[in-house]
Amino acid sequence: MIMFYVYIIQSQKDGKLYKGFTSNVEKRVKAHNRGEVKSTRKRKPFKLIYQEEYESKTEALKREKFLKSLEGGKTLKIKLNVAPR
Repeated sequence: MIMFYVYIIQSQKDGKLYKGFTSNVEKRVKAHNRGEVKSTRKRKPFKLIYQEEYESKTEALKREKFLKSLEGGKTLKIKLNVAPR
């Protein structure tokens, strides 16, 4: 069974967070750090700071969408004890 993950990485350059989903977290984080992801290319390197596992792509996408919302972002920063920017 393929599992899906929502992951949070933090730029070691500017401290900003990036939220995404994937079926292979390790491979995806490596892609971010190699500059293969256009939206994060200029903010590398990254460190994985959080991940959640889901049985379906739909669940993972729903969670990712929430975490990218204003409310979800605030909730996440409190949970991870990350200062708002």
